[in-house]
Amino acid sequence: MYRRAALNFPTARRLHGVAHQQGHHLRAPRLPRAAIDEARHTFADISRIVPNLEAPDLSYAREPGHVHSVSEKLQQNGILKVTLGFADSKSQYLERLLWSLHQSHGHQLPIAHSATRGWFWDVLPATTSFQTANCQARSETMEEFPWHTDCSYENPPPRYFALHVLQPDRYGGGTLSVMNVERLSELLSPTTRISLARPEYLIRTPPEFTKHPSQQHIVGSLLLADEEGRPTMMRFREDLLTPLSERAAAALEELKQALQGTEAQSHSTLHLTPKTLPEQSIILIDNRRWLHARNHIKDPERHLRRVRWDAVPFPSASA
Repeated sequence: MYRRAALNFPTARRLHGVAHQQGHHLRAPRLPRAAIDEARHTFADISRIVPNLEAPDLSYAREPGHVHSVSEKLQQNGILKVTLGFADSKSQYLERLLWSLHQSHGHQLPIAHSATRGWFWDVLPATTSFQTANCQARSETMEEFPWHTDCSYENPPPRYFALHVLQPDRYGGGTLSVMNVERLSELLSPTTRISLARPEYLIRTPPEFTKHPSQQHIVGSLLLADEEGRPTMMRFREDLLTPLSERAAAALEELKQALQGTEAQSHSTLHLTPKTLPEQSIILIDNRRWLHARNHIKDPERHLRRVRWDAVPFPSASA
């Protein structure tokens, strides 16, 4: 495979240079190399990879030191768990925290989920009453949800998302899995990485998340290099993608094979079970540096609340 090629491959640096010429300054701190190397051997020890902050009461959402720690750990690791020490059925902590990140750390405020839904979306199985009229989102089913990033169809897509656990799956299902994009990209050939960085993919908007009837899709790239030329950021949801060239189709096929391969599963992936994410815990994730998935839900009352924020451009390399 190509595990080490991504660390120094020159084309990624050229892609980075093109982005700079287009006026984009791509500052996306990657997961520290020491943490990635450690993860190769100890990914099962989630506590050593995913930082955990305590929020004993609601006031912590506006406490400067706590808010700074949230911002810093998201920058450094791209993933963070917050354990609430109080009941919060309305997700007030998250709402106030996002205002604090906006006011003190420059995060953009959350995006609306659709034309009829605001900041928050309930990830809850439903059979008749849906959050968007006449459209059932995949998150409203009990089915598994393969590897993806949120809002790949948005321009620009949100940098971060969070899930507040209101009711974990009590019967062993609904495990959230996350995969590190930098580690995944090391399994791809240089040719594939170059192709994935070109704007040669049509990305369809799901009907339940349509905001403007005239905008049914966007065209863009799937892979993005950081300021050091490392391909550390991705947007991806396979069922919404149509490659627009033969090289784009070949690159997408190699990416799909890598996602299903044992090496990516064993060296790039964390499985966050309900034991890891109990009731009143929150997982905050960099939506570009980590893909996520879930297995089949077994508990019809499993209930998470989602919010997405800090939408910033996802530039493409020149074709």
